[in-house]
Amino acid sequence: AAVAAEARFISSAKGKGLFATKNIRKGETVFVERPVVSSQFLWNALYNYRACDHCLRALETAEENAQRLLGKSSLVLPHPEQCSIRKDLHQQCPRCQVTYCSAECKQAALEQYHQVLCLGPSRDDPTHPLNKLQEAWRNMHYPPETSSIMLMARMVATVKQAKDKEWWIKAFSQFCNKTANEEEEIVHKLLGDKFKGQLELLRLLFTEALYDEHLSRWFTPEGFRSLFALVGTNGQGIGTSSLSQWVHACDALDLPMLQREELDAFIDQLYKDIEKESGEFLNCEGSGLYVLQSCCNHSCIPNAETSFPENNFLLHLTALEDIEAGEEICISYLDCCQRERSRHSRNKILRENYLFTCSCPKCLAQADDADVTSDEEEEGEGETDDAELEDEMTDV
Repeated sequence: AAVAAEARFISSAKGKGLFATKNIRKGETVFVERPVVSSQFLWNALYNYRACDHCLRALETAEENAQRLLGKSSLVLPHPEQCSIRKDLHQQCPRCQVTYCSAECKQAALEQYHQVLCLGPSRDDPTHPLNKLQEAWRNMHYPPETSSIMLMARMVATVKQAKDKEWWIKAFSQFCNKTANEEEEIVHKLLGDKFKGQLELLRLLFTEALYDEHLSRWFTPEGFRSLFALVGTNGQGIGTSSLSQWVHACDALDLPMLQREELDAFIDQLYKDIEKESGEFLNCEGSGLYVLQSCCNHSCIPNAETSFPENNFLLHLTALEDIEAGEEICISYLDCCQRERSRHSRNKILRENYLFTCSCPKCLAQADDADVTSDEEEEGEGETDDAELEDEMTDV
């Protein structure tokens, strides 16, 4: 599909932005983008959220998905034909048994990075350097997850396997870069108080597992910190779910009124029961680096939003308003609840997680508001301190 947007340099303070190249109507898809690299989160995979190792498509049927999230193997979903999962197409790597949703994904992974990262028979060997790296990461970065060391491992593996290594190094270098001080803040955010010691441990394990002389800079203390900050700043959360796909398909069914009411009530109750059992962790989750999406600046009144309607890593950017040719396309880095809060609270989250103060029309209009949070906000303050480091996990 044609892309209705292009990245342009705005200023050294703001960096790049994304601008409409034609008039875009509300509800229109601005573009669909495939990530340069992506990876499922490690705890998410450990807890049996089964996703394609390449594109993150959910691998369980909607019914299996609901049964696991409910902890109830007897649950039966109506309209099973509305589930889009095709188990007959699933394939495994013959050496290490990771699962893919299709032969195409298996091949794409093998061609891009999997030859380097395939654990073969060492898949369950805790002393294998890659397993040591993953274990160390899990012990530093508990759910809710916002990033994965394996995203960086796939970047290295991609360059290692590439015939044209310079092309890939250049592709990764176009993502937003930060100064040394800013990088430290981002790494601090990802790793917490002990970040210097932890970062050094990760760097040593990363080097043991993946060192390559073409990329020697990425393995130095400064280069590794930059790589870490690049992933922390540009990583976009990806969420997929066969259950939500099934729900969307059920919503579109043309049913007699009584059946429609019954089905809606069943789905509402199902989600309530799942929330009691599994909390907010409904999706297969990971993150990826997207060239165009990473150029989108934040606004507290965004005119576009990202989503993953194809149940895989393909990101859809959709217009929330009519956007005129030449107008900047902005998304929100805050979730709906955070967007409703005072300017002071919104900017506290943005400064802590993205290192900038927002000057969107909404923030400018509220510039004279007192710099104190209201009482209700004070009570909720604690919750946002871990506000997603990446763009909000997108609802699918």
